[in-house]
Amino acid sequence: MKQLEAEAIERELSPPFTVVRPAKLSLPLVFNSPHSGRVYPSTFLAASKLDALTLRRSEDAYVDELFSFAAALGAPLLHAHFPRAYLDVNREPYELDPILFRDGLPHYANTQSVRVVGGLGTIARIVSESEEIYREPLSVETALERINRLYVPYHETLAALLMEAKREFGFAVLIDCHSMPSSPNADKRSTRADFVLGDRFGTSCSSELTRMAARSLEAQGFGVALNKPYAGGYITEHYGRPHKAQHVLQIEINRALYMDETTFERTERFDVLRKKLETVIRGLMPGISDLIVPRAAAE
Repeated sequence: MKQLEAEAIERELSPPFTVVRPAKLSLPLVFNSPHSGRVYPSTFLAASKLDALTLRRSEDAYVDELFSFAAALGAPLLHAHFPRAYLDVNREPYELDPILFRDGLPHYANTQSVRVVGGLGTIARIVSESEEIYREPLSVETALERINRLYVPYHETLAALLMEAKREFGFAVLIDCHSMPSSPNADKRSTRADFVLGDRFGTSCSSELTRMAARSLEAQGFGVALNKPYAGGYITEHYGRPHKAQHVLQIEINRALYMDETTFERTERFDVLRKKLETVIRGLMPGISDLIVPRAAAE
């Protein structure tokens, strides 16, 4: 099984992710889209009892394309090719669900986190609210193969991009880009805000930066919520170190703004949203240094 997994990764996920680099690094920003991957390995599809469209329900479809302007502004964009349902890099490396595996987990596995209990560990057990992914339990070797070949190099690359920005500018701001279903309920009778900004309740980045981003989005006519229901995942928590001049702001975009959530097709509003997002980021650029550099220098 380990060999089959390795061969599938080599054959179908090479490269497993892409860094779109600017011609010249001119901003202290790094953009990251960890959940927009849409290359579903054949071994994964064969092991799943769900059809390909159902598996895509956990995908942040096209978010990498919404932020494709990053390089033109002078900042890198990192985005995964592997899907979140296959491996989730917005988790600890070993948040593993004992229910999902037929053999014992290593002693260092985190088997009790809220995310694991909910079926959404590093190797997800479910998509959407309760759809079980796999026909039968997996081997631990399969999970470790995905983690070693995909998770580890992804995070090494992300950390290197942040270090590069800090070397160049004295600080770094990671914009962690995600999308969310338009409704938290299956009956669709309630809807979410257009955007949810997450900064781990002020601990992962400058609160002034979060408020500035909210105002910039509102100026474009969007409704914005802060930290609820998404305060930020592992990436926000792990890399957000304002006291070390490293800030992380998570952005969740309501999928109804740009796509048909049933067919996964882009709507005519896709390009409009992308242009507005670029306007929002351009609006943040002049104020970021004023907010962050004095504080970073003082520390």
